[in-house]
Amino acid sequence: MRFGVGWRRYGDLALAGGVAALVLLDGVLAAGPRAPLDLALDSGLALAGGLVLAARRRAPRIVLLVSLVCVLGYTVRVEPGPIATVPVLVAIYTAVAAGHRALAIAVVLALTVLAVAGNLAAAGGTLDAKAVQDAILPVGWFVVAAVAGAVTRHRRAYLEQVERRAAEAERTREEVALRRAGEERLRIARELHDSLTSSISVIKVQAGVAVHLARKRGAEVPEALLAVREAATEATRELRATLEVLRDPADRATLAGLGRLADLVRRSVAAGVPATVTVDGEPRPLPDEVDRAAYRIVQEALTNVGRHAGSATATVCLGYGADTLTVRVDDDGAATPGSVAAPGTGLTGMRERVAALGGRLYTGARQDGGFTVHAELPLGASS
Repeated sequence: MRFGVGWRRYGDLALAGGVAALVLLDGVLAAGPRAPLDLALDSGLALAGGLVLAARRRAPRIVLLVSLVCVLGYTVRVEPGPIATVPVLVAIYTAVAAGHRALAIAVVLALTVLAVAGNLAAAGGTLDAKAVQDAILPVGWFVVAAVAGAVTRHRRAYLEQVERRAAEAERTREEVALRRAGEERLRIARELHDSLTSSISVIKVQAGVAVHLARKRGAEVPEALLAVREAATEATRELRATLEVLRDPADRATLAGLGRLADLVRRSVAAGVPATVTVDGEPRPLPDEVDRAAYRIVQEALTNVGRHAGSATATVCLGYGADTLTVRVDDDGAATPGSVAAPGTGLTGMRERVAALGGRLYTGARQDGGFTVHAELPLGASS
């Protein structure tokens, strides 16, 4: 916007200078020798009538009146050709384009009367064809300038209306898209609630009953059974939090993050996957998206270790860099160099999370055996 305003300002300065020079040159060619004082006064009127056009956008009415006075005074003293009226023509056009039609029409009428009266006086009061033609010519210029200004104003109004309609249409499309996205989130929330909540609740209840019966009989409760019960409880909590976010995207406080990493590792150990955590750098608050993505990457990596690595141990390493969080999960499982992991939904989800943040992800077998998941997540502005 400022760039366009600057160019218009320079354009007005160039127009004002060009018109002033043109009028001054026409006056010099039309008039004969004059006294220095008269030459200075006439030149001042010519320059003032043209240079005032530099302010035509900021004060169109004042510019019209000033240019009119200067041009009339200059015309009376020098009696130049029609070029002397150019500043007034430009000022009339600008005033009408700015919406000051009444003042411009008044000026046009006054100039018309003066032009007709001047030509009739020059013809000795005789209304002959030449006098009428000489009067009509300048009047036509004034009318054309006013009409051009009116056309410009209507064109600007039309373009503004088109822009407003386009903006309104874009806003309507965005509102429709947001409404559809909201409806889709609610549909997904209902599907998740109907399909998963009851199943997880059954698992939780059955695991709890099994633990209760084992303790009632005095038997030792298997660690796997306790892990199932705790995992079902955690799954219920996370599902409830996810459903709340789907219904209200602004509510993200209950979603998982690295603050719950210790609980995640503890559940992994209870499920038979020994895991340790190391931290490089100084831990600090992370952007919400990075915090959640890092937690989910570790969660999925530990889940894959339990599913595919057999009796393996895992090491989780978090690296806090200046502008990057590094998440690395290594295991000493059965994977060997050259082996390719099956493209499951877990690894696909990891890649999607990392790609959404503009980061990088590497997954593959380690040279000394086992599998590694290495993610680099840009931090951006820390929250």
